[in-house]
Amino acid sequence: MLSPGFVQISAELGISVNTLSQATAWLILTIGLCLFIANPLAKIYGKRPVYIVAIIVMFAGSVWGALASNYNSFLGSRVFSGFGMAPYEVLVQCTLGDLYFVHERATRIAIWNLFLLTGISGGGLVSGYVIEDLGYQWTFWLCAILFGLCMFGIIFFVPETSYRRDGMGVAPSYENKEFDAEAKAQAYHEKEFAQPSSPPTMLQVPPKMSYVQSLRIYTGRYTRAPFWKIFIRPAIIFWYPGVLWAFLIYGTTLTWIVVFSVVNAEIFTLPPYNFTVAQTGLISLSPFILTIVGELVSGPLNDWICLKLTERNHGIYEPEFRLVLIIPVTVLGVCGFFGFGATVHYETHWTGPVLLFGIANMALAFASGCVFGYIIDAHTRLAEEAFVAINARNLLTFGLTYFVVDWLAADGALLVFNVLGGLFLFVCLLTIPLWVFGKRIRSWISRNAFLSEFMTDLH
Repeated sequence: MLSPGFVQISAELGISVNTLSQATAWLILTIGLCLFIANPLAKIYGKRPVYIVAIIVMFAGSVWGALASNYNSFLGSRVFSGFGMAPYEVLVQCTLGDLYFVHERATRIAIWNLFLLTGISGGGLVSGYVIEDLGYQWTFWLCAILFGLCMFGIIFFVPETSYRRDGMGVAPSYENKEFDAEAKAQAYHEKEFAQPSSPPTMLQVPPKMSYVQSLRIYTGRYTRAPFWKIFIRPAIIFWYPGVLWAFLIYGTTLTWIVVFSVVNAEIFTLPPYNFTVAQTGLISLSPFILTIVGELVSGPLNDWICLKLTERNHGIYEPEFRLVLIIPVTVLGVCGFFGFGATVHYETHWTGPVLLFGIANMALAFASGCVFGYIIDAHTRLAEEAFVAINARNLLTFGLTYFVVDWLAADGALLVFNVLGGLFLFVCLLTIPLWVFGKRIRSWISRNAFLSEFMTDLH
């Protein structure tokens, strides 16, 4: 919301653009650190109470930002808001995993990403005019109004989606050493790789809650695992090869997109473009449109690819089928990042960098569906912990946004975006070994006695 007016806002607060960009960096750092608290709370007490507290914090933070009269208060409002933003970084994907079957998830994730990413780019379309005509404080007031409406919606229309399956999630024993791991992986869709030593006890399904009952904020405890154990799990699952891959893909792509929001005002309000604040905001029209196109295509395409590959695999689905979507991600990202730096460096017509800015955002639309779909399918039970580990990318984003404005001023757009583009391409190529060895890696993880014990809620 603030990025189109960075130059104007920094002047009003009596600070440099780099200092203002560091406020964004501190916000991102707060989100990254709070994830490690939000996840255990949601895992233990359910997602609904965390959602409600988080939206209240974001509402209060927006009001604080609108009333801030100096930079210290402004920075405090941004950091405070980060406490509320953190849960929504990880829990929405997990809620989708709770609600939908495997073949339905990619499309739903794409719909969620559509609103998320177009909200980011669409906010710039509006905020440029708001900052220019009404002042940057009104961007916070608008956010407060929207968060107030969301608060009402979450309280009355978002029930708890976590569910206790007592007696149905028995961890497998490994007394039978003769089983074929890969055959079991296919038969059980990588969830169980051995027959349990004794069949689980099936408990009677409790009656469905009424609507009034679903409005309760606290509905009980959802895991037997202690807080410290859930707190540590993201640090362990981070090193699962599939999760580490997801961190690198999603982290680099989203972080590089954040770089655009930090440097666009510096690039387009100065010669040769000389845009006004409102015109700088209109740059977001390109990612807004191309993100919509990307999400409309990526979700159904992802599900279609999985169905076709499942048919070719004799009706057996593998999470690695989600990885095919990395092909358009790579093509779009390479064009967007390398192209943006080149067009800015050689001072082409403004349509060049603006279009490539949108193409880079389109790559993020495809990458999100690829990453989230794979993680939900490959590590369903540990999806919350996996998403916390992936969103540790906020620490990467914090580091880059803290100094990228000075780096841009020192070395220029061509070098900066060539470096970003090269790193992005390298990370995308890591998908190849995951495609080849992903199933065997998941089989090994499932058969590892320590991981099976420590990462399950029944121990």
